[in-house]
Amino acid sequence: MKAPLPSLLALALLPACAGQGGGVASSPLPAADVHASAETTPVGTANADAADDPAIWRNAADPAKSLIVGTDKKAGLYVYGLDGTVKNFDPAGLLNNVDLAGGADEALVVASDRGDKANSKLALFSLRFDDTTLRGRGTVSSGAGEAYGLCLQRHGVDNRASGLPATITAYAAIKDGTVREVVLTKMEGGSGYTGRIARTWKLATQIEGCVTSPRTGDLYIGEEDVGIWRIRTTQADAQPEKFASVGPADGLVADVEGLAYAMNPDGRDHLVASSQGDSAYAVFDAQNGTPLGRFRIADGPIIDGASETDGIELMQGDFGPDYPAGLFIAQDGANPGGAQNFKLVDWRAVLSALGLPLQ
Repeated sequence: MKAPLPSLLALALLPACAGQGGGVASSPLPAADVHASAETTPVGTANADAADDPAIWRNAADPAKSLIVGTDKKAGLYVYGLDGTVKNFDPAGLLNNVDLAGGADEALVVASDRGDKANSKLALFSLRFDDTTLRGRGTVSSGAGEAYGLCLQRHGVDNRASGLPATITAYAAIKDGTVREVVLTKMEGGSGYTGRIARTWKLATQIEGCVTSPRTGDLYIGEEDVGIWRIRTTQADAQPEKFASVGPADGLVADVEGLAYAMNPDGRDHLVASSQGDSAYAVFDAQNGTPLGRFRIADGPIIDGASETDGIELMQGDFGPDYPAGLFIAQDGANPGGAQNFKLVDWRAVLSALGLPLQ
């Protein structure tokens, strides 16, 4: 959720303030500058907070032909190439967050549907590399309340399989703080899915961004004004536990928005969070929550930076000569001279700026 611009400026200009104990809070951790290598064509809804969340589908056979799916939350879903050009658009309506489970030749795309603010839904699509067309696969209920955030369970998901997954778990982040685990099962002989709500958790205030760990199955959720929570989903009695807090110590300035995950070969995985309040991104050790650094996407000689970011996405691996070790994507909430769009960053540039090893 975007804060009004005056409040963001006020936040940036405020001096360190006294905390409850009478001490003085330090400034957030410094943020290193990186630059975008490319940007997408702006979404079609101009003069509005419209672009929101990206997802990445890596083409293992030809990485440079990988695809990006991004939401225009006022209008529908875009499919982009890595050069940022529009491959396709589906006018599917008020879709806020998006994620996908991409197999070798076909991906299941799932988005949070805000069309009925009293009854949340998940909108499902399929996508193929050969025609880049989103094909509707129906909707499933994710329970009462306004749909907001959405992420898929990556633990145990085979991204080398052919066709759409027979079953996959989605996590629906409802705007009031409710989190629902929705098991999606492909219908026999049909093109759609059924949905079953398996578990429910509740955080105190508004949530949106979420991501899961492919290594452990842990679910991370951003409570916008509070911080990041982790739910160890492989445990039957799992409950939310605090992972990081808004404030100087963890380098998060409200709102906490998009979350992304990097599973590293050395086992020291990274969690990345959009610190929307100061237009930065915080990187954590995904296991113990230790802050590892912060970065910003700054203005470059050709491509402008990113600010007031909602959704982010990160995927490691070879994406061709421009992104040989991984791709980071961030929504840009204040794209000059046009509607909002998404910025593409070489993940090597982030690791180098933060002094982290290239995995």
